[in-house]
Amino acid sequence: MKKMKNLIGVFLLIFVCKGFAQQDRVITTAVPFLTIAADARAAGMGDMGVATSVDAFSQQWNPAKFAFAERKMGIGVSYTPYLESIITDISLLNGSFYNKINDRSAFAFSLRYFTLGEIELRQFANDPGTLAKPNELALDGSYSLKLSDQFSMAVAGRFIRSNLRLPEISNVDSQAASSFAVDVAGYYRSKEVAFSSFNGRWRAGFNLSNLGGKIQYDEGGQENFLPTNLKFGGGFDFILDEDNVLGITTEFNKLLVPTPRDFDGDGDVDSADNDEYQQIGFLSGVFESFGDAPDGMSEEFKEITWALGAEYSYQQSFMVRTGYFHESELKGSRKFFSLGAGFKFKAAQIDLSYLFSSSQVRNPLENTLRFSLTFNLGEEFINN
Repeated sequence: MKKMKNLIGVFLLIFVCKGFAQQDRVITTAVPFLTIAADARAAGMGDMGVATSVDAFSQQWNPAKFAFAERKMGIGVSYTPYLESIITDISLLNGSFYNKINDRSAFAFSLRYFTLGEIELRQFANDPGTLAKPNELALDGSYSLKLSDQFSMAVAGRFIRSNLRLPEISNVDSQAASSFAVDVAGYYRSKEVAFSSFNGRWRAGFNLSNLGGKIQYDEGGQENFLPTNLKFGGGFDFILDEDNVLGITTEFNKLLVPTPRDFDGDGDVDSADNDEYQQIGFLSGVFESFGDAPDGMSEEFKEITWALGAEYSYQQSFMVRTGYFHESELKGSRKFFSLGAGFKFKAAQIDLSYLFSSSQVRNPLENTLRFSLTFNLGEEFINN
């Protein structure tokens, strides 16, 4: 029963990750695991990280932040259970490492591994069965550089491999698919400014991520867009005194993938429309994504998700976080609140987060506890 349960879960995962595809205008992509928040700190603030302060998991959100890291190097590992209420062995594992070359530059690597568990396939009742272990991974490398004392930029490269083959389930000549993508990111952090009763610091960032060619699973078959994203956001740190800091951050995200639509005007999005949709190249699709929604700019704005999060830190040793994420009902209906906490002891820090869905569509990460562990090592850098 467990194996059959896992197989059911795989198909549930496909529908969930593809943005609840019963809605015609939901934009779907390949390798949607790249959009899952892979660390508990970001998850605790409503799945945001493009403009938050630097940490060891900045590779996914904004690698330009590494240039502002305050320690020589950092190591982070995290674990995110997925569809935990249905299946126990689907999860996202993440490992990240950064190293500062000097005060102005840094490089980083990360690995995200998404496992769909172990599935036992049978053609008939007495068949001994074949085990399949579908999985996906992304291996990243980045370089960040301060262009001024307050602004940095970064470039990142990413190798993506998606192995979702289910052997002997069909005669289709499927194979593991792979692709390459790049990120271009920027990060701004102001100097500490004195106000009447507190000090403060502004933060801002952007990240154009997963810009790369389409991915194909079957030889001669359909090509699928990568989840190319434009993230941008800003925030402010209320530095109340030496021990107490409150950071408020907001973030916006636009998926730079064409909107499925009725190309031939027959009132329905059918296979003929899908064939024309497939003719759109990944780069032209990025530019089309800003103005191709059937209902015009009102629908384009509905394709932008937004999040608001807060983090309170006491003596840089205890952190409490909360956040809210919002997506239009027409485009997937992800809406949720999140809570998180962090505990730091010397060089080690552990972070936890928990998600509460506020949408009628159930979130696959609802009621799931997520974990991250970080080590900050080496000499300390002073960033004014």
